[in-house]
Amino acid sequence: MMTKSAPWIALAGALTLAACTTTDPYTGMPVRNNTGTGVLSGAGIGAALGYLTNTNKGEQGRKNALIGAGIGALAGGAVGNYMDRQQADFRRSLEGSGVMIRRNGDQIVLVMPSDVTFAVDKSEVQPQFTRVLDDVARTLNAYPQTTIDVVGHADSSGPDDYNQTLSERRASSVAGYLTGPGRVLPDRVFVAGQGERQPIASNDTAEGRAQNRRVEIILRPLTR
Repeated sequence: MMTKSAPWIALAGALTLAACTTTDPYTGMPVRNNTGTGVLSGAGIGAALGYLTNTNKGEQGRKNALIGAGIGALAGGAVGNYMDRQQADFRRSLEGSGVMIRRNGDQIVLVMPSDVTFAVDKSEVQPQFTRVLDDVARTLNAYPQTTIDVVGHADSSGPDDYNQTLSERRASSVAGYLTGPGRVLPDRVFVAGQGERQPIASNDTAEGRAQNRRVEIILRPLTR
């Protein structure tokens, strides 16, 4: 389990995006298509992430470990195409699972609401959700040139320190399952909890609090 005493890294970035859009076949909403574009967005998530393994001492350490394992870095226009294909595969494999998929430039974010992932006030992944995580792991392994950040979030109910700990435990449970035997290479993964610090909806309503209780998996292309 990761704690707040683990090493941290701050991720940030914002580049101008120039890309055409396509229509998401599952939602009917327009989504960005970065294939063939030379300008890619790197929207920062603003999270401080601890390393899952002790082998990497920084972001460059994670990259070096993956390159050392024979996973090559992406470059140029290949990044957009690679993430487009990965996003499409996730949409196919996760349809109907309750997992939401967002695209932020060259990042893919899988949002796992707590009501489908965990029992109330618990951090153990519900048995029926492990099949979904198996699908996530299979797609992650099909696209090894992405790094994986697993971040837990909570609503504002209850004490701040309790929410922080619960968000860390839930993120650790998801990361631990994904990196189990025969699944995802641990060197790809960072894990952290953000407590109630990054709401995506109002905490004044039950619906908003439900959206804020979540684990996000942020996927970024491995580049030099």
